[in-house]
Amino acid sequence: MIVRHLTTLSACALLALGPAAQAAPEAQRGDAVLQLLQERGLLPSQVADQVAGNTQALVRQVRDRTSDLVISALNFLGVPYRRGGNGPDQGFDCSGFTRHIFEHSLGLVLPRRADQQANEAGLEPVQENELKPGDLVFFNTMKRAFSHVGIYVGDGKFIHSPRSGGQVRMEDMREAYWARRFDGARRAEAEALSMSLPVSLPAATTTTTTTAPAPRP
Repeated sequence: MIVRHLTTLSACALLALGPAAQAAPEAQRGDAVLQLLQERGLLPSQVADQVAGNTQALVRQVRDRTSDLVISALNFLGVPYRRGGNGPDQGFDCSGFTRHIFEHSLGLVLPRRADQQANEAGLEPVQENELKPGDLVFFNTMKRAFSHVGIYVGDGKFIHSPRSGGQVRMEDMREAYWARRFDGARRAEAEALSMSLPVSLPAATTTTTTTAPAPRP
């Protein structure tokens, strides 16, 4: 049975830690979320260490970055792939998935196609060794640059909508198939985020524009 919407990872953290954690101050709850993200391989250890040794403002900044975007993406694990799909009810293709997450988590509306997202002016290139949770990661899966896109979640893993017959899932970028096809990464610039407005979750829209799936041998 396909799970369309999982309970948010932050709620899982509080439930796993029991009533005392649920009654804890916001700072402690935030720390619990960050710890669980790290344990599940969704947050690099160096980021977690940095958070532990810095101010509450940094805690909120990192937690917001992961919770609002990455955890939002995790809510759609199991949603089926659909070419041209833009929402959980109809399914996603790869760029429809990233567009949906960025719009509803950050208020940043990305172009529809993966190659257009890679060339979007408001996104800055990121080196592979500098990836952070929430970055877009691109792959050449159709003998064409930037033909597939996903969202980096930390520790070498990314979440994406893979191909026809597949479902939104997490995979390891270090696997040979993905490592050979990695095309680069992009990050939303602070200026682009500051200009974006908070948005609600409207009904999914339809479009005839499609992005090629990511076939695997």
